[in-house]
Amino acid sequence: MFDDAIIVQSAISAFNNAALVAPAFFWSALLTLPLYAVVWLFGGKIAEFLRWSHGNITMRAALWTVIITIGWIVLFGGNYGVLRDDTSTLPFMIAAITFVSSVFIGSYTRSINVFRRENIIYILMVLLALGISDMHTWWGPLLQIGSAFIGFVIGRGAKMEMPAVPGVLLISGATVTAMLMQPEYFRFGQQGNLTWIHLLFVAGFGALAATTIAVRNINACGRIHDSAYIKLKWMIRFVIALGVALFIMTESVPVFLGVAVAVFISVALTIWHAKKVPNAMDEKMFALTMMLFGILITMPVITAIGIVYFVNMPRSDFWHEIRRLL
Repeated sequence: MFDDAIIVQSAISAFNNAALVAPAFFWSALLTLPLYAVVWLFGGKIAEFLRWSHGNITMRAALWTVIITIGWIVLFGGNYGVLRDDTSTLPFMIAAITFVSSVFIGSYTRSINVFRRENIIYILMVLLALGISDMHTWWGPLLQIGSAFIGFVIGRGAKMEMPAVPGVLLISGATVTAMLMQPEYFRFGQQGNLTWIHLLFVAGFGALAATTIAVRNINACGRIHDSAYIKLKWMIRFVIALGVALFIMTESVPVFLGVAVAVFISVALTIWHAKKVPNAMDEKMFALTMMLFGILITMPVITAIGIVYFVNMPRSDFWHEIRRLL
């Protein structure tokens, strides 16, 4: 009675239509909530088992986040055939992320003798994965392998480690920006089509990253008068609301960066107005940034690292402190 081909095509069409309004990363995060709850409850014991202390937890959490991120980019890559444009700056942006990540990893592994004879097979496997991730041109493998190798050598030759939090924010921010530029390459959205849920989570990541930078680098001084502070705060809130609405309509990278800058200014105003910043506020905001980044790239391990990091920070009324920043 019915043509089998028509039935199959109808089923595929229905699946694609459902996928357009059901972001995979969002449902993945919901389904892994029980896992995150367990990590939250046993975060202290997990950190103790991993030998993460207050003195090294930031460095180790940042290092593993960068390692997992670059692994995700390399192993998840190679999807150049789906790009909307024949020419793209994506290979160069991925090479830049690979370079910075390699510098970061190299600077924290200087005490380890990586280039031993028994490690040759693992080094070759890493180089092979880097080369295969960019096969759309003859120079693609050379670009990715060269950026990783040069970055790693520079990192190992550096006199000090790359700052942990700025390094992770730079790498994760560049990754999210690349996902926004070419979502179809990263399978972010059905065939690159982004829903308002995708865009709200991306904007949320930008806001958290900007807040982390502001809290880490701006000192409270209580210099802004109350009346001026209230007027400026409402004005910047209005700008942020307009920016988010425009971002949802346009999916524009400049608008995304503009929203992040507006959030930075808003948080900066709050800190300048306050007489002091709550204890460990920057570290908690960094933990939230890692959690949301892990959700966006569908890597529960990074989200779990952020939860462990957050749980092991000093206890306080964090949500009250967040409302004060807003």
